[in-house]
Amino acid sequence: MRVLGIETSCDETGVALFDSKRGLVADALYSQVAMHADYGGVVPELASRDHTRRLLPLIQQVLDEAGLTRTDLDAIAYTAGPGLVGALMVGASTAHGMARALGIPVLGVHHMEGHLLAPMIEDEPPAFPFVALLVSGGHTQLVDVQGIGRYRLLGESVDDAAGEAFDKAAKMLGLDYPGGPLIARLAEQGDPKRLRFPRPMTDRPGLDFSFSGLKTHTLTATRQLEAAGDLDEQARADIARAFEEAVVDTLVIKCRRALDQTGLKRLVVAGGVSANARLRERLARETDKRGARAYYPRGRFCTDNGAMIAYAGAQRLLAGEHDELGIMQAVPRWPLASLAAPAGT
Repeated sequence: MRVLGIETSCDETGVALFDSKRGLVADALYSQVAMHADYGGVVPELASRDHTRRLLPLIQQVLDEAGLTRTDLDAIAYTAGPGLVGALMVGASTAHGMARALGIPVLGVHHMEGHLLAPMIEDEPPAFPFVALLVSGGHTQLVDVQGIGRYRLLGESVDDAAGEAFDKAAKMLGLDYPGGPLIARLAEQGDPKRLRFPRPMTDRPGLDFSFSGLKTHTLTATRQLEAAGDLDEQARADIARAFEEAVVDTLVIKCRRALDQTGLKRLVVAGGVSANARLRERLARETDKRGARAYYPRGRFCTDNGAMIAYAGAQRLLAGEHDELGIMQAVPRWPLASLAAPAGT
């Protein structure tokens, strides 16, 4: 089955073609980061308009790369949520319009299920079951994954997601959006011994996260150094290092607890923050200690992309799932745990 995947949940327009026999055939991505950087974050109306401009040319680009035409498609998958409702509607309406014209099935896919299954595209995919850490700008969750659609939420952020906290800390330090890569780059120059920030909710049992207090601590430290006239470039790097270390330690501690609690030996890490080098290094050490292994999507599939939607959609389309034509899905809030396993699996 050849499935076209469309991702338009936020600020990346992603398109990919997945073949159930050949694997990932082609993919393309357009990032709106430069456009939103001027505003310090995503502007929903601008995001929707840009998806409208970029989506059809990207679809044609992917088909050309694959050496196929639209009539060679067997199905279309699109991100139905969670995300910005206007952005979601661009992908949903395009997918349904194409599917109706071509007479093929179409399916709305859960964005976080796409992230969770992204490592399955790689040459050495993880086997079920595994623990998944989904860590991005909008979500920080630990999930017990027994199979597609068999998800048990172990813990999640009670306030800011880790990626959101990175963006806000970056803004405090005068860095552009998105903040994660810029904080990481600045932290490389930081002194790890100068400052130590709290590791939120690690002093109590449980697998939930909270990053709002860490954000406040970062703001306080920044203002104190500024008031003392000591907020130079080195101080900013030291703050970035302390902040990154606190987030990474928190995520690692919770992953360790999740593996111990479930007894599982496989950890999938996905979402934009999964690209953080310090996080990968620390998780590698922790999983090695436990005879476990961490799995990641390749770098360009850590952030939002069409490949993960094409793959996740293909698994459910092959099981017979599809939308009713003309009934589009655009769900801004959609709990991952509400998904069901494909019928007959």
